[in-house]
Amino acid sequence: MKIAIAADHAGFPLKARVAEVVRAHGHELIDLGTHTTDPVDYPDVARSLGEAIQRGGRARILPCGSGVGLVAASKLRGVRAAVCHDTYSAHQGVEHDDLNVLALGARIIGPELLAELVTAFLGARFSGEERHVRRLAKIRALEA
Repeated sequence: MKIAIAADHAGFPLKARVAEVVRAHGHELIDLGTHTTDPVDYPDVARSLGEAIQRGGRARILPCGSGVGLVAASKLRGVRAAVCHDTYSAHQGVEHDDLNVLALGARIIGPELLAELVTAFLGARFSGEERHVRRLAKIRALEA
């Protein structure tokens, strides 16, 4: 699977670790930037990643300082982003909510927890249960 990653300047230090974990699981990595710690505006990063999902992408990972700012990707239709700093949320968000963006706080988590979170996120699949499908339809209605 192709996995895109984008980070703002605060998330940049953990981006290499995310890439390492993604590749270790046999996925192809698409790097959407940033490529330095020079300050960038996080809405621009969120937008580039969200637009990649709108073009047909499945899973995306966004490290930033807290993870909170990059949830802005959810402002784009079809993008469901959440900050996950525990493994339960990282997999349950996919299984129940069809989460397609994992936002991570580089100033909050370390490289080993990051690896566990990315692994949980990438290994999860949407359950397709009727109650979850119904709820996602309601979210799509809100977006419309």
